[in-house]
Amino acid sequence: MAGRARQQTENAAQEDVAEAAGKRRRKVSRNPQRTHAAILDAATEEFAAHGFGGARVDAIAARAQTNKRMLYLYFGDKEGLYLAVLEATYATIRNAEKQLNLAHRHPEDGMRELALFTWQHFLAHPEFLSLLATENLHQAHYLRRSEKVSVMHSHLIDELSDVLRRGEALGIFRPAVDPISVYLTIAALGFFYLSNRHTLSTIFARKLTAPDALNAWGEHIVAVTLASIRA
Repeated sequence: MAGRARQQTENAAQEDVAEAAGKRRRKVSRNPQRTHAAILDAATEEFAAHGFGGARVDAIAARAQTNKRMLYLYFGDKEGLYLAVLEATYATIRNAEKQLNLAHRHPEDGMRELALFTWQHFLAHPEFLSLLATENLHQAHYLRRSEKVSVMHSHLIDELSDVLRRGEALGIFRPAVDPISVYLTIAALGFFYLSNRHTLSTIFARKLTAPDALNAWGEHIVAVTLASIRA
């Protein structure tokens, strides 16, 4: 009798848990925007952790507290979801860059702000670097399908071009500096450091992930970037 009572109690507890989970899923599904965002966040974590090939749709649905049907409804399939993650990740950094208001800053201050912002964004969003590494392994196969990403980048290049032109007019920067080369310099210095921080820390017996080391490297990125474009 005692065993039967215990089993009934356990069954009731499991039913309560299942009911609560069902309520959470129904609550999420009644809010399309929230469901969309939850799936996108969950997919970002899954793709960043496991790459495109290793990511599982079931795991993404579980993270988002929804089901695969909702995922397919919003994003079509796994490839569509992966592309949406890439676009959202780029949109995050591009929208944040707009807040720098480079057009109203002194050219040197603008370049410094952009360099430090890029470095700090890389630090705060390791998933961005993971997704970039994954997509480069695929030779940008999925990113080439996007009609949004190139438009996002055009604003950045326009603002950077304006900073360089104003710096040239003031005699601060060299003439005809290529804005894309400048951005590649900034991004490369940050990306290489973080992508190889563990091996480099081991090789040189220096903790490159220490706060002081990270701050110092941010200043180094600024110094190298400005030195490369000064008149």
